[in-house]
Amino acid sequence: MNTLNATDAKNRFGRMIDLARSGPVRIQKNGRDVAVVLSPEEFHRLAQAAEPGVDPLVDRLHEDSIRRYAKVYEALAR
Repeated sequence: MNTLNATDAKNRFGRMIDLARSGPVRIQKNGRDVAVVLSPEEFHRLAQAAEPGVDPLVDRLHEDSIRRYAKVYEALAR
């Protein structure tokens, strides 16, 4: 991971963006991490991986089951 101090990130913004295209860029201030700059593709990949949810295949099978066995489910609910 590339690292820039906050001053260099500010003064060389274009370079920071170019670096972010190839991987995350760590920004430090006084030797401490304060930010990480990511490409849009990496951000979206991480955001999708973090989203809780049901696998689309499982969701589709569940919907099919509801349609197919709706009368059975209704009878069991009584």
